[in-house]
Amino acid sequence: MAAAQPAGEFPFGLEMTLEAPPKPGSKRIPNIEIGDKGEARIELWCKGGTGQFSVAGNTVIFVPGTIDNRACPPDRAQADDALVAALSAATTWARQGDYLTFSGGETLRFRLNTN
Repeated sequence: MAAAQPAGEFPFGLEMTLEAPPKPGSKRIPNIEIGDKGEARIELWCKGGTGQFSVAGNTVIFVPGTIDNRACPPDRAQADDALVAALSAATTWARQGDYLTFSGGETLRFRLNTN
């Protein structure tokens, strides 16, 4: 993992967890691990896959890569697809302390895993 970063910088090299409750019947909460070059490993409520973040100033672009279609219940599969779509629709990001917010079609808030 990367060294601690100033609060205003995009969290390359860190992992973050979506601020959301788990789905009924599961303890999983989506998380994203972002590499130093923006490559991402994403674990959703059921599915998982890869993607790529590109950042310039406060502008962000997320391009999903391969998303594994695991044997998911329909409600979790739908929630996973909606989350990937929301990340793909994000156009800006902001970091406040240990929280990262993506904004675009909807707002997604993640907590950086700093432990």
